[in-house]
Amino acid sequence: MLNKKLLFFFIVFFNLSMIVGQRPNLVDYSLITTGAQQFDEYKKIIEDKNVGVVANKASVVKDKHLVDLLMANGISIAKVFSPEHGFRGDKDAGEHIDSKIDKLTGLQIVSLYGNHKKPTKADLENIDVVIFDLQDVGVRFYTYISTLTYVMEACAENNIKLVVLDRPNPNGFYVDGPVLEMRNKSFVGMHPVPIVYGMTIGEYAKMINGQSWLEGGIKCDLTVIQLKNYKRNMIVKLPIKPSPNLPNWESVYLYPFLCLFEGTIVSVGRGTDFPFQVYGHPKLMYGSFVFTPQPNAGSSKPKLMGENCYGQNLKGYAHNYKKNGDKIDLLFLIEAYNTLTNDSTEFFNNYFVKLAGTDKLEEQIKMGWTEEKIKGSWKPDLEKFMDIRKKYLMYN
Repeated sequence: MLNKKLLFFFIVFFNLSMIVGQRPNLVDYSLITTGAQQFDEYKKIIEDKNVGVVANKASVVKDKHLVDLLMANGISIAKVFSPEHGFRGDKDAGEHIDSKIDKLTGLQIVSLYGNHKKPTKADLENIDVVIFDLQDVGVRFYTYISTLTYVMEACAENNIKLVVLDRPNPNGFYVDGPVLEMRNKSFVGMHPVPIVYGMTIGEYAKMINGQSWLEGGIKCDLTVIQLKNYKRNMIVKLPIKPSPNLPNWESVYLYPFLCLFEGTIVSVGRGTDFPFQVYGHPKLMYGSFVFTPQPNAGSSKPKLMGENCYGQNLKGYAHNYKKNGDKIDLLFLIEAYNTLTNDSTEFFNNYFVKLAGTDKLEEQIKMGWTEEKIKGSWKPDLEKFMDIRKKYLMYN
């Protein structure tokens, strides 16, 4: 009898651990069938329609861009909408992008990171359906989910159907971080979700609708083309950079917590060949590792340009993902703060609260809280979010 009880509790514990804290597994993108690859599934929705496409450089179907695939199959594309970093994915973070005609396709490109971030009524004129296909990385301050929100809102206001072609979330295997307080809402955080929310962009779109997060509680006519062969514990090696400063799986994996340094005086390697894989500062003497930010294709004016920055190379941390896996690591941030802060140095800037989504994290670090104590303060809001999140999950 006792053995049966032990077996029962082991099974329950095992199943819970698989749901809540799945060990990450590094896999190749080719193992997954994306929404964009399932053309027959969405062809019936868009054929004989005027189509708007939200896409960028990573919106590919095997070896062909989604726009080329649609045009080759006789789909009438009215306009292409591009997010931060542009349609070709070569613009700096935060760089203003103008609308233009794409030289390769002759299509009108409407920038959603220039004069406006939400499609206007004029932008959507004569469009019957919009296809959304952006590769997200599963982090609240990565702006593609904000672009998704505004596109959903514009489609809802203009009675236009939206089709989201789902893609894997390479940080989908865990949930962590402070939940955004709505007084800190901005384009790098629009919803009350943690920094890492553990959902694909298709699942996130369902949550936006289901939680009535669009202006006035309106609903978007939404269809999500689901992934095949995707598991939530996958760290997916993206075949194309989702943005200029996330060049490989290590940078994507480290991004959720290294990006918090963007709200400080510390560099995360923009202007080098290894952005979001290192961090450093001229006065951060952590051994022999040093880098010098210089203007490059991903960052025309990097922080601490031309200065020797001492710090840490975290590629080894990324490759130890089986051990470090499912958490935002605050120890690097706390240690850097304690090392660099003095009477003449202000470590944090105004951007930090926007990234954190709360002013509490900065204050907790300043008060000397441990990582364990800080994370304990996140727990109640994370539990509430997990209850919301589970209603919209489509994958195991």
